[in-house]
Amino acid sequence: QVQLVEFGGGLVQAGGSLRLSCAASGNILSINTMAWYRQAPGKQRELVAEISRGSITNYADSVKGRFTISRDNAKNTVYLQMNGLKSEDTGVYYCNADIQWRSGTVYQLNYWGQGTQVTVSS
Repeated sequence: QVQLVEFGGGLVQAGGSLRLSCAASGNILSINTMAWYRQAPGKQRELVAEISRGSITNYADSVKGRFTISRDNAKNTVYLQMNGLKSEDTGVYYCNADIQWRSGTVYQLNYWGQGTQVTVSS
């Protein structure tokens, strides 16, 4: 089995910073794209940032210049450094990853973490 666990959410004042991390565990062979999504109350889940295995990145326009996604392939971990936080960044942040793993058979599936709450007070 494979599991994604997020860390680092919390309450921060507008203009502040937070760093989220997400670690994948299990009998993992490789991880392709890793991403962060968020869901604000009453809104649909949206892509915040994604990073390929080769570290090519893509960001939502609303976070460009403020957020940075990175990964450590040796640790099967993805990070999201969030600077200049705004009240509209408030929401539950979810980690997502395309993971190839083995349990007898080799599987390649898409996984979600349980989510971590980020609240930005104005």
